[in-house]
Amino acid sequence: MMNVELVMQELEALGKERMKKMYMSNGAHEPLFGAATGAMKPIVKEIKMNQPLAEELYATGNYDAMYFAGIIAEPNAMTEADYDRWIDAAYFYMLSDYVVAVTLSESDIAQEVADKWIASGEELRMSAGWSCYCWLLGNRLDVEFSEAKISDMLDMVKNTIHDSPERTKSAMNNFIYTVGISYLPLHEKAIETAKAIGIVEIKRDKKKNSFLNAYESIQKEVDRGKLGFKRKHVRC
Repeated sequence: MMNVELVMQELEALGKERMKKMYMSNGAHEPLFGAATGAMKPIVKEIKMNQPLAEELYATGNYDAMYFAGIIAEPNAMTEADYDRWIDAAYFYMLSDYVVAVTLSESDIAQEVADKWIASGEELRMSAGWSCYCWLLGNRLDVEFSEAKISDMLDMVKNTIHDSPERTKSAMNNFIYTVGISYLPLHEKAIETAKAIGIVEIKRDKKKNSFLNAYESIQKEVDRGKLGFKRKHVRC
């Protein structure tokens, strides 16, 4: 049986200096090993889902272990308080948006928790909330969402994106793009919203600023025949 010590040893063995540098350039800090996410798959196959082990790994504060915890977590075994505890420990966007938001998106309480995070005023909570909706819309059937609610959310993005914190801006921009591609009832409204917003500038520490254009991104995917795209799985 895999325990936390054995998993940590396996993750450490997968560590690569190049990956470690890349994670750190995106905001990760020690402790971390630099394990490629794809390389974790054999260990995931062995463990499958294991919430107690996921909790132990997440609590280590090691980036690789926290990421791995998200893959083996049982989304519906976690309460709102558990998700709040996880988002509190998510110290940069790769944890908030790609671990916590992804895990939350596979739970039955995803929308209600994400709504609270979006309203929180805290950068990474808001970012995770918007990202959670991106994972949801890109995976679940359109009928599982309230069109009026998603429409209101597009209006909120239009009115607040340029004044929002950097990571939140990025997730909001991705929300417009995801609605435009994966939520057919509001495809046209997403395009109008993207046009109204225009270019979104993301300021980044020690890196060049990036410029996002949701309208162009939607058009590219439409041209590739991706309109209506849904993922089979959210977690890898």
